Amino acid sequence: MTDIDTATAEAGPADGLGLWRAWASATAPADRTAAEEGVRAAYRRAGLAEPEQVVWAGSPRAAVTLIRQLPDRGPGVREEVRSVPWARERRRLHAELGAAGWSAHWAATGGRLWESTQALVDRIRAGVIEDLVGRDTGGEAAEVRLLLLDAVLGQHDAPWLAAFPTDGPPLDALATVCRSAGWWWPFARVAVVSERPVALHRDEAGRLDRGDGPALAYPDGFALHAWRGMPVPAAFLAELPSLTPERIRSEENAELRRVMLEHYGYDRYLADSGARPLHRDETGTLWRIDLPDDEPVVMVEVLNSTPEPDGTRRTYWLRVPPSTRTAKAGVAWTFGLQADVYAPVRET
Repeated sequence: MTDIDTATAEAGPADGLGLWRAWASATAPADRTAAEEGVRAAYRRAGLAEPEQVVWAGSPRAAVTLIRQLPDRGPGVREEVRSVPWARERRRLHAELGAAGWSAHWAATGGRLWESTQALVDRIRAGVIEDLVGRDTGGEAAEVRLLLLDAVLGQHDAPWLAAFPTDGPPLDALATVCRSAGWWWPFARVAVVSERPVALHRDEAGRLDRGDGPALAYPDGFALHAWRGMPVPAAFLAELPSLTPERIRSEENAELRRVMLEHYGYDRYLADSGARPLHRDETGTLWRIDLPDDEPVVMVEVLNSTPEPDGTRRTYWLRVPPSTRTAKAGVAWTFGLQADVYAPVRET
């Protein structure tokens, strides 16, 4: 047992949450020896014969491609290996803690990791389907989707594993694979295991986010590109450093146009496109950007009343509803107020 395994075994589920978070986000190469030991142990825990072989793939996409080509892999055994022991442990802990106790326990452990991890899982599944079958919605897409749903999620099983003891049966083997590798597929004769990603970039909200390369990348080249959670083409990101107002206006996809504006900067776009203010008052300046086939972007330019250490005052840009007609109404809206009741005693 490694030092990190020992720390997890000695700590309760809540105490080890930081470790589970680290394993869920790990981008180091898989520990193939430990992962294979965990896979074989998971079969034994389920009362099954060990797989005849454990085969590695460079990504979930490569794993799905490989599985579709395996002629004699045998039936899937995910139910026995993963679902049954998980359900048994959940029933046990629920009975021990009661409904309210279980809810509080989940909120303090796995629930804190669930949303961001599940969003990543969903995005990987969508990326694999898009790469392998494109926009097809027929039988091939259904086959790929079912294979993806049949995966044991390895490192991305960290949220639910964090809620249970994993220093012994029945979940210790699944936890070993979680700490050591990516997604894996258990079949009667063969287990297929995916490498972990080599890069993962997320914003403060936990969304995939990178402006100069893939937000998620696997060692075999499978990658996902995203800007603040929104999937974008790789070629689109490469174009961002050379944007012009004309290029932004010509973009037909409204969502991509918004990304362009965020990257370029609303204030810079206003200056470079020769925009004129709609309204000025004591609170600031109201600007409007009209965009084809999309609602206009309306923003209030406000000056911070507190000087910076060098004596300058910082400018802020506040996005407000398109129906806003005065700067004061826009600033009031950001405080949830109507313009006629917005009267700050002291600006900060």
